[in-house]
Amino acid sequence: MIQLTPMRTLLLLALASLAGAQDKAPSDPASLAAGKKLYDFHCAFCHGKGDDGMAANLVTPVLVHAPSDAALVSVIKNGLGGGMPGALGMTNEEMWQVAGYVRSLGRTAPTSVPGDVAAGKAIFNGKGGCAGCHMVAGQGGKLGPDLTHIGVMRSPSNLRTSIVDPNAAIVSGWVMTHITTKDGRKLSGIRLSEDQFQINIRANNGQLLSIAKADSTNIQRDLSKSSMPSYAKTLTSTELDNLIAYLFTLRGGL
Repeated sequence: MIQLTPMRTLLLLALASLAGAQDKAPSDPASLAAGKKLYDFHCAFCHGKGDDGMAANLVTPVLVHAPSDAALVSVIKNGLGGGMPGALGMTNEEMWQVAGYVRSLGRTAPTSVPGDVAAGKAIFNGKGGCAGCHMVAGQGGKLGPDLTHIGVMRSPSNLRTSIVDPNAAIVSGWVMTHITTKDGRKLSGIRLSEDQFQINIRANNGQLLSIAKADSTNIQRDLSKSSMPSYAKTLTSTELDNLIAYLFTLRGGL
């Protein structure tokens, strides 16, 4: 017969506790109602109803940064780099309730949107000029965000807003910066990084530039204007529907 020391007993109890740790978000009506109330207070300011906010689309069965319920709770608890803060004042149980509510949004996700996907792809690569700035699956430009997973990250309504009114919500990490140097040069581009002594930008021609702040006379960070032009008058209503239909299919193999 094996004798258990106090230390071994504690270890076995800890392992048993871990084995029984929660790994599935609750889906019962009471938990979902509690999760919605918490979501409305903590999350709706950025995510809206889940698919109409300025942050990531949550009305989707697949969340890029949260493939499992446990990963979703971790995102809620710790936040994400690029702008999403961690939860403040929520208990572990409450975070699981929010996760359960977010998963319920995904179960109502649209599977398709109106529009011709093939025609939309042609607009993306042609008339729209989108491929000149945006990358899809490693192909395209680098002046704008990578769109490989945009179909699971943004809702159709969010995509439409971004195309017709890019200034409505500036994507974090894509701030236009204008620099005037002491020798009279005027440089513009997306700010990649910055510290006390230097600022690094990707110029409009794709060139990477590092400018010492001591060599500049003015640095203007445009936090209210997107580098992306509005297509409200460039594309017809049908062309816009087609482009959104194509973008909604971009799910990076997910």
